[in-house]
Amino acid sequence: MPAAEAPPRPRSTATIPLAGTGDGLTEVADALARAVGGAQAAQRPAGPLPAGAPHDVLGAVTSRLGPAVVPATGIGADAALHRVAKLLVEQGINLTHPFAAAHLQPPPLAVAVAADALAGASNASQDTYDSGPAGIAVERWLVAALAGLAGFGAEADGVLTPGGSLSNLMAVMFARDSVARRLGVDVRADGVAALGTPVVFCSELAHFSTHRACAVLGLGESAVRAVPVDADRRMRPDALVEMLAELDSGEIPLAVVATAGTTDFGSVDPLPEIAEIAREHGMWFHADAAYGFGALFSDRLAPRVAGLELADSITVDLHKIGWQPSAASVLLVSDGTAFSSLERQVDYLNPADDGEQGYDGLLGVSLQTTRRPDAVKVATTLLAYGREGLGRMLDTCHDLARHAETRILGDPELELVAGANLTTVVFRYRGTAAEACLDELNGTLRRELLRSGRALLGRTSAFVDGPGAPSVTCLKFTLLNPNAGVADIDALLDLVVTTGRELATRPCTRTDADAHQEGAA
Repeated sequence: MPAAEAPPRPRSTATIPLAGTGDGLTEVADALARAVGGAQAAQRPAGPLPAGAPHDVLGAVTSRLGPAVVPATGIGADAALHRVAKLLVEQGINLTHPFAAAHLQPPPLAVAVAADALAGASNASQDTYDSGPAGIAVERWLVAALAGLAGFGAEADGVLTPGGSLSNLMAVMFARDSVARRLGVDVRADGVAALGTPVVFCSELAHFSTHRACAVLGLGESAVRAVPVDADRRMRPDALVEMLAELDSGEIPLAVVATAGTTDFGSVDPLPEIAEIAREHGMWFHADAAYGFGALFSDRLAPRVAGLELADSITVDLHKIGWQPSAASVLLVSDGTAFSSLERQVDYLNPADDGEQGYDGLLGVSLQTTRRPDAVKVATTLLAYGREGLGRMLDTCHDLARHAETRILGDPELELVAGANLTTVVFRYRGTAAEACLDELNGTLRRELLRSGRALLGRTSAFVDGPGAPSVTCLKFTLLNPNAGVADIDALLDLVVTTGRELATRPCTRTDADAHQEGAA
């Protein structure tokens, strides 16, 4: 009989650089060093953004990548890293620039970026024990630490999500399920129609993700009722009580979403009063503290978010105040049993007998299955800086916002719209322009600074003459660079004023009255 044919030997992968531990991590470090070399060879724009019209800037990036097809052969790791590093530096954003002041988008801490690279190198997932036990333990540690900082008890729990919008979605879902259980309704089996007509309350300045959450969950955006705000841009508890009293028969008050740090103004709704109203009406109380949770790092600012500990759930975005690379959002719940509606048992992931022996993961607390260990970068940052170190960074940014507020108040060409609650300041350029031209002038001013690449400012609409008055176009500083100084703020405001003067000499083509008339139509 012929000899049995030997089985084929597995193809060696020794020459393919793979990340992980040992030699793989050395290769990652070397690759990053080569990428840094490419970045250093790049010519960084003088300002926070590259100069030019959007079409030209975006086109420069795509042209350097080459034809939009998957190449038949690669150019090699070094050439690819060099090319991408250069285009990210030359055509990307520089959040470390002191004139980058538009969004809740901080320059990330170097230690967080390094830890994020380590987490990515393992390609671990948080869903099952055998997909990455270390990352699971880190997330559990981080959730417990943040829950304690929030003032929650031992029964609290939480999960990391891809962003505050998904954290808010989960919170509204938990609100729906909690009220459904209290009413004896099985929404998983019978659908949300069995609840009647659910209603979710939030302030008129709440983040739009509350509306999206209601749409996704089948409640409809019409379920959201916007509660008026006061002159300080905080939800009015008296208005909430009135709206609850006016509910029609069949309307079910599901939840009230309070905002601890509105996106534009950093204003914090009166959390203790809202918590009391929620309890009286059997509503879930969610605090969207995506922006404001970071105030807890600061002894000075923590009192501004007093009452967070009364919430049933809290949204936390540490890629805002926390200086993390995105995404680093967390949903905290005061009672971990809220996650029961997400529990799933799947034989190929978490068979029951494995779970009984401790071989479980975090599948049952997330809407995701595969999920990267984002907790690693946050935990590393907390270990590196502690609450005190992060608090100093926040206090610095708050001081910069207070300085900007003072400068704006003292400049006759500028008008303060909302002062520094946390790290944002809202204002507009007035100069000597006619009132009817100010909206167009401020919008053009911001775009001119964007086009030139000299400065990155935010924009919003806000009332100036009190709640209920027409909103006007405003500029916004969101100051999250702890390395910036008061001289940088002065220079940035000087740039705003000089640019405003130049633009004010142009005739306006669209008056504020026109804009308001169109909005009313």
